[in-house]
Amino acid sequence: MIKPPQRAMVLAAGKGLRLRPITDRVPKPLVKVGRRALIDYSLDALRAAGVREAVVNAHYLAEAIETFVADYQKAHPALRLHLSREDELLETGGGVMQARKLLGDEPFYVMNSDVIVRDGATPALHRLAQAFDATRMDALLLLQPVAQALGYDGKGDYVRSPEGRLTSRGTVPSAPFVFTGAQILTPRLLDGAPDGAFSLKLLYDRAEAAQRLFGLIHDGAWLHIGTPDGLALAERAIAAAP
Repeated sequence: MIKPPQRAMVLAAGKGLRLRPITDRVPKPLVKVGRRALIDYSLDALRAAGVREAVVNAHYLAEAIETFVADYQKAHPALRLHLSREDELLETGGGVMQARKLLGDEPFYVMNSDVIVRDGATPALHRLAQAFDATRMDALLLLQPVAQALGYDGKGDYVRSPEGRLTSRGTVPSAPFVFTGAQILTPRLLDGAPDGAFSLKLLYDRAEAAQRLFGLIHDGAWLHIGTPDGLALAERAIAAAP
């Protein structure tokens, strides 16, 4: 277990093309689910986990993200927010690399802003911090069993060994776990990363090859909002939640 990360990154730069026509006028992180923007759920989870600083990247409809970040900062001054604006879309890996100096020298959280991670008996981010071991891990990904992933219609991302090491699905037809978008990364994972746009999957693959990619199985619900149908499912799930 490490000291819970004090810094985080929220990925909010994507175009959300599968959610059109909604995202023609609203960036996906600001799409409302249960009367709240999707990104609210990620930022609120980080605040509850004790994070003090977070970077939010922006590219598509960046002005709307910038306005949201400013308003959230005013409402929640204990969480210091930084905007990392991307002139060109840098994808997940390039976005984190651009923000690297703001993320410090200790392990940090990264969260997608377009999914909802609902806590089980213990908050998911707290469980990640409890399970993280920097002597063995470069990345610890929160995983959801595919069979319990609401709104997800993919084939899964990873197979997990009994000790928690991950193997990418690769060319296998399916895998039992999907990556939720919540994770803890070490700055070491970013060493030697390429310039420009690239996916974090490139760095996960490197960590996997070094046997330093691990996964933790989520014990709560996970809502994947990839399409209008997925959004409708998430709306119903939030409305039915106690």
